[in-house]
Amino acid sequence: MARSFAERSHETELMDTETVSLDDYRACLKDLSTVNALTLTHRPIVQWLNRATRGLKEGERVSVIDVGYGYGDLLRKIHEWSRRRNRNIELIGVDLNPMSEPIARAATPADMAIDYRTGNVFDFKPECPIDFIISSQTTHHMSNDELAVFIRWMEQVATRGWYIADLHRHPVPFHFFRALSWAARWHRFVRHDGPVSIARSFRREEWERILAAAGIPPGSAKIRWHIPFRLCVSRLK
Repeated sequence: MARSFAERSHETELMDTETVSLDDYRACLKDLSTVNALTLTHRPIVQWLNRATRGLKEGERVSVIDVGYGYGDLLRKIHEWSRRRNRNIELIGVDLNPMSEPIARAATPADMAIDYRTGNVFDFKPECPIDFIISSQTTHHMSNDELAVFIRWMEQVATRGWYIADLHRHPVPFHFFRALSWAARWHRFVRHDGPVSIARSFRREEWERILAAAGIPPGSAKIRWHIPFRLCVSRLK
């Protein structure tokens, strides 16, 4: 039976449901970081942060929270960018899975000041105001109602803006990634969950309805398509 991409799939991902060892989970996250590098996953977020911080004074401190950091590769990429741009940046990661924190810490060089934390973002109480909130490849794990709540939380906590990077639901990336992941012999979670993630992801009109449900004023958030088959949603205040 042919798969329909007309609506978001409710199929579950192994990463969300199956219990594995720390080493097994590390292998999965490491392969996902390889996928992120090959598919230029982090580029739109770094480019957005570059534009969003362009008008800041030299030496002005900027704080960024990454929700669902996993292996920590996005935060490390942002740290590298901040060094090149001479940005004074505070990086905080919050992830629900308690195994992500030791894995991300071990993969992060000692000279990178990144604060990895474990917990639910809705329970997170920042010690200081947070400028930007980012989230990459995480929102497709949420229902539409949960996502609207998450956006309202970002809107409340982020003083300067927020950015969501996720997938565009389409048969081309679905079938391409399924073939690539098996050919590359990536972790079984990646082989199973990658296509499921695409089937669980979004189209533009769905993002528009979710933003409206979250109470975001029309036109104040930007929905942009990026190569390869990414739909990113952002708002600057």
